[in-house]
Amino acid sequence: MANTRSAAKQARVSKRRRVINVAVKKVIRASEKSIRALVKSGKPEDAVKAFPEFQAQMDKAAKKGVIHKNTADRHKSRVAQLLGKSTAPAAA
Repeated sequence: MANTRSAAKQARVSKRRRVINVAVKKVIRASEKSIRALVKSGKPEDAVKAFPEFQAQMDKAAKKGVIHKNTADRHKSRVAQLLGKSTAPAAA
């Protein structure tokens, strides 16, 4: 229980922010998961089309402070690497 009015307000604000942050993280995870599923199911073209939206979501979340910038960059890099491998022509 908060001891002061300002602490009580901070608790309320924290609760609201948590709900928003959880929702944003859920969207990001779902987006990344769908891209990985498309690659796994043999549809890398569709995954490449979905990638810019995923990048935008990650950048926006990092800008708002939901996730750290380096975390966003790491996830984007790993997904891009996966897409690069899946769309590369097979070596002869």
